[in-house]
Amino acid sequence: MSYLRAILLLCGAWLLALNAAQAQGKLSGVVLDSVTHEPLSFASVFLANTTLGATTTEKGEFEFLRVPKGTYDVVGSYVGYRLGKQTITVEAAPQRLTLNLAPTGNQLGEVVVKPAPNKPEEYRKFAELFIGGSTFSEQCRISNPDDVRVMLDDSTQELTARTKEFLQIDNDALGYRLKYYGLYFAYDKDAQSITYYGQPVFEEMKPRDEAQRRLWAANRLTAYTGSFMHFLRCLYTNRLAAGSFLTQQIRVVPNPRYERNQQQRTALLAAGAAGAYTPAEQDSLRRWSREAAEQLTLYPEPRPIDSLRQVKPNGRIYLRFSGQLQVAHFGEAPDPRFKQPMNTLGYARTPFPPLRQVSRLQLADDEAEIQADGSLRNPLEVAIGGYWGFEKIGEFLPYDYLPTGMPTPAAPARPAPPARPVRRR
Repeated sequence: MSYLRAILLLCGAWLLALNAAQAQGKLSGVVLDSVTHEPLSFASVFLANTTLGATTTEKGEFEFLRVPKGTYDVVGSYVGYRLGKQTITVEAAPQRLTLNLAPTGNQLGEVVVKPAPNKPEEYRKFAELFIGGSTFSEQCRISNPDDVRVMLDDSTQELTARTKEFLQIDNDALGYRLKYYGLYFAYDKDAQSITYYGQPVFEEMKPRDEAQRRLWAANRLTAYTGSFMHFLRCLYTNRLAAGSFLTQQIRVVPNPRYERNQQQRTALLAAGAAGAYTPAEQDSLRRWSREAAEQLTLYPEPRPIDSLRQVKPNGRIYLRFSGQLQVAHFGEAPDPRFKQPMNTLGYARTPFPPLRQVSRLQLADDEAEIQADGSLRNPLEVAIGGYWGFEKIGEFLPYDYLPTGMPTPAAPARPAPPARPVRRR
């Protein structure tokens, strides 16, 4: 069998498996004024995190003929009204729903106070953290910056951002126009964590020529390959090895020295005046400030997929593990703008492939439900770090994206059983 034929067969098998998992259903409904119950004609209706959108008829009706099976937020938007949202699970049988939108019109005599403009340094920090710093992120542009309100809490140093309607981002690297409705963004400087949610919808941008269309297709495949969406789809279909993924267990335990060191640090800071510490005391303060509250132990042997993927009697599939999970994807180099050292994979008698991207996951609870499209039913159930934490809006793809021309997976080398775990702090 020729190399090209092998690639085509692999791609065909991948798409058949994914399409089989994504059975489609019909979704229709009507958008109404929640007060008068009159239909709202020419309102926008979309399925969040997808390219599926529609405009209502003069009777306020909308229809989606082919929606992949899964759970979606169906969102309605209309000028002068608050967003309407309803969560629905699409199955094979047709479904119909009603979206009620509440008017936001000013009452007689109401005074509208225009918010103060954003401070330039706070807005720049938000844009940097939200869009990201990758090669693709550099080609993203926020086209309505005045529609986002950025605030910095002086006491907690938490940076937040909100939109009244939507934030629009043009991604010239992937060819998508992203409208992020109801955005809430928060950056905790102390914890070095970013949280954001809302109801985004993707619109296909029109390429200027065939060369740009091919470039966008290639960039989308690059963004998808090795992504968190790619990993979840492979996990859902039990194809982690075919997707060139390696999963490893990280055990998290409390650091027994942390509390004692923090007490010593607090006592030394309270006893001394600024700048009055000896060199030895200054060295101790620096060392104590770097002390982690937890110790991480990496087990280099691959973790069996059956220990991560749990299929319930109702057919639903869950990601389930304890501690942290390290995920390496082989065959693709990290973005040139990723400057952090890549996490180690531990000892292996046969070296791991050099081209890899290494990420980490931690569950907020015992498990998180995975959907066939590579999304989580509740995205807040999983915290992401490492390389996936670096990838942000620049690599953000809609859940209905289907890859074409997937490269041949390169199976990672099988490591020898380690003599002992590798401890990292």
